Amino acid sequence: MTGTNDTSHVLLTREAQIAVLTLAREEKRNAMNREMMLQLLSHLETIAADETIRAVVLCARGETFSVGADLGQVGDILSEPSLLVARREAELGATLMRNLRDLPQPTVCAVQGVATGAGACLAAACDFRVASEEARLGLGEVKIGMNLMWHAIPAFVELLGPARAKQLAMSGRLLDAAQLLDWGLLDRVCTADQLQGQAMDWAGEYASLPPIAVQMIKRSINRYSQALGESIMHMDHDQWLLTTRSADFRECLDAFAQKRTPRLEGR
Repeated sequence: MTGTNDTSHVLLTREAQIAVLTLAREEKRNAMNREMMLQLLSHLETIAADETIRAVVLCARGETFSVGADLGQVGDILSEPSLLVARREAELGATLMRNLRDLPQPTVCAVQGVATGAGACLAAACDFRVASEEARLGLGEVKIGMNLMWHAIPAFVELLGPARAKQLAMSGRLLDAAQLLDWGLLDRVCTADQLQGQAMDWAGEYASLPPIAVQMIKRSINRYSQALGESIMHMDHDQWLLTTRSADFRECLDAFAQKRTPRLEGR
C-alpha cells in the first residue's frame, strides 16, 4: 500500500494498523487540483474497504499543509460551456469532504504552516486535529469574492459555534494555532518536530482499542451532530457558481494577481 510514483500528489503508506495519507504537492504548497482530489478519493475508498486499518493520519509534505484550491483550475471550471458539467465538477469537494468524514476509522489531521480554504476544510472533516505552534488556519474564499463551499459550513459551525464560524469564514483571516486551540477547532498544539509523532501516537491510541466499538461510536456521533447539515447543505456549489459570475469576483481575481486592493461595488 503505497503511492510513490512521480505523478502522485497524495501518498498512501502504512505503519502497522495506521494508514498515513500525505499531501505531496509541496512545490505548489499543496494546492488542491482535480487530480489531487481524485487521488485522495481513491485512497479513501481503499482505506474504508480495509478492515485491518484501525486509524488514519492525514498530513502533508513541505512547510505548508495546503493553501487551498488551485485557482488555475477554478478558472477551468468557470470556462466550461456546459453549466451541467461545471455544476458536477463543483460538487467534487463536497464528495471528498463526505468520504473523509465518513471513513469508518478514526482520523487525525496533522497541520503545519498554513491551512486555508480547502486545506482547512480537510482538517475540519477529520475527527481530531493537532497542529504545530506556528500553524495558521483560515477560510480565504471571501477575499476573492466566493462563498465557502464543499458543504463545509456545518463542520465549522459544529466545531466553533455560529459566531466564531462566521468570524473565520466571513473575515478570510488566518488565525494562529493558540487562538484556534482555545476556540476548539484544534485539539492539540505542539512543536513542529513533535507534530508527526503526536499524530501517530494519537492514532495509535485508537488503533489499539476494539475497532467495532470505536467505529460504531464514531458513526453514531457523526450522524447525530451532522443531521441538520445533511438535510440542508445541498446548494453551496450553486451559490459558488452564482458568486463567480459577479463583477466583484472578477475584480478580486484581478486584484489578487496584481497584488492590489480590490475595488468592490457589490455587483
